Amino acid sequence: MRSSNPVFSRRGFSRDNGYAGFNAQQTQAGGPAAGTNPYAQGAGNPYATNPYAPAGTQAGAPVQAPARTGVMTIDDVVTRTAMTLGTVVLTAILSWVLLPVDPANLGTSYGIAVGAALVAMVLALVQAFKRKASPALILLYAAFEGVFLGVISSAVSTYISDGVVAQAVLGTMAVFAGVLIAYKMRWIRVTRRFYGFVMAAAMGFVLLMLVNLLFSVFGGGDGLGFRSGGLGILFGVIGVILGACFLALDFKQVEDGIAYGAPREESWLAAFGLTLTLVWIYLEMLRLLSILQGDD
Repeated sequence: MRSSNPVFSRRGFSRDNGYAGFNAQQTQAGGPAAGTNPYAQGAGNPYATNPYAPAGTQAGAPVQAPARTGVMTIDDVVTRTAMTLGTVVLTAILSWVLLPVDPANLGTSYGIAVGAALVAMVLALVQAFKRKASPALILLYAAFEGVFLGVISSAVSTYISDGVVAQAVLGTMAVFAGVLIAYKMRWIRVTRRFYGFVMAAAMGFVLLMLVNLLFSVFGGGDGLGFRSGGLGILFGVIGVILGACFLALDFKQVEDGIAYGAPREESWLAAFGLTLTLVWIYLEMLRLLSILQGDD
């Protein structure tokens, strides 16, 4: 995996060996990027070739492509992201209202939530391995993901605290805004070392949570205890931090896609990737706040 999520790992949103902007100034025609990045200089990509480069520019040096129609812009990314997240929010609200979590229908609500989560996961994997963006598939993923989030959020609000869900939403928004500001101010530098650390930490985190889940299923309780008590708080904080790091990687990849003139349809993939990351952050925030509220 070369990215913060599988959506970008197969796309050409990078400037150096498939990574987001790492040592871009060293990319030369026929260099490492050739044949691996369809938006890189020297890769035979019409989006990256600039016949109007200023005189004296080094041959093969990265030069931003001239303005053209039909290419991805930041407005495209914002619009598609709003549509995708709006679908998540809408279906979450509907499932909260139509599938209330109470002792009378607890099993039904949880069963629908688990089914929706599995369908969303399958749709996400299908889109991740498709060569082109499918808006219908992405919006379907968002709809099923919203059903899952709505039921889980309703359960937390019912059995933990009424204010936890609102706090988790505000916390997710704060993380997004904070990372965006830090990225735009260049306080966060997406380097090869940063990328490697984040991906290694993420794989370790996910594997550890899967082991904890298996122990929970076969042994009962919270398995190894990584999702409750003091350890739960610690791993909740780690999960939120990893989500913030994923956002930085996503921002860099979107920036590179725009700089290299990726096709407009790629904005749907950008929206999809950002939605995956924001869902991750929200779930980790919700779990963390639930533990903190439960310990009060």
